Amino acid sequence: MRYFIRLAYDGTSYHGWQIQPNAITVQGELERCLSTILRRPVSIVGAGRTDTGVHARMMYAHFDVPIEIDRHQTAYHLNRILPPDIAVYEIEHVADDMHARFSAKSRTYRYYIHTRKTPFSRHYSLETHYRLDFDIMNLAASHLLETHDFAAFCKAGSDVKTTICHVFRASWVEQSRGEWYFEITADRFLRNMVRAVVGTLVDVGRGRLSLEEFKAIIESRRRSNARESMPPQALFLEDITY
Repeated sequence: MRYFIRLAYDGTSYHGWQIQPNAITVQGELERCLSTILRRPVSIVGAGRTDTGVHARMMYAHFDVPIEIDRHQTAYHLNRILPPDIAVYEIEHVADDMHARFSAKSRTYRYYIHTRKTPFSRHYSLETHYRLDFDIMNLAASHLLETHDFAAFCKAGSDVKTTICHVFRASWVEQSRGEWYFEITADRFLRNMVRAVVGTLVDVGRGRLSLEEFKAIIESRRRSNARESMPPQALFLEDITY
């Protein structure tokens, strides 16, 4: 039987989602606790992979077991033994052909920044010390909707079969005075893609890149032409649709 887990986590203390040797990961903690509760080895498959220090307000994962489980009690016990920075919201029984990764239709990320000193945002938002033109940053972001090949924003050496992504939404949104986030929704994302896109858009907003240069970076398909990736602590996986 196949079950979906809906969860969230603060990625500060983890080396990303995916299990790695000699490293603490979200997937590793979830598998360890689930196997303890069900008293059998359990492997889980996530809807995606977040990098070290990146957070998720919503993540889905699936697992298979040969028995029917009490979904509510399993979720309750998971939350009792999981670390406090991982929370399970729901476990539901799904069809056997539902897949946490391949059945997902879209994923949404947000990158948070603040343009004035805010002590309560520093762990989950990037403080910038320079003036940004968000209007021109949004003009640049609109070109992402026309783009299908995101090789320029893919981490060098990534093991991917294709760098084609379909972006449905990409824009900067003002939450309150001095607090903004960049929201991007696509069918899939490449490794380090969002932070590389944000870093390049920020250089547009600082006047270091023109719109034409931004488009040329995309068309070049070379990671070395894009700008530096932004730090991970301000990036959140916000939503996944099926």
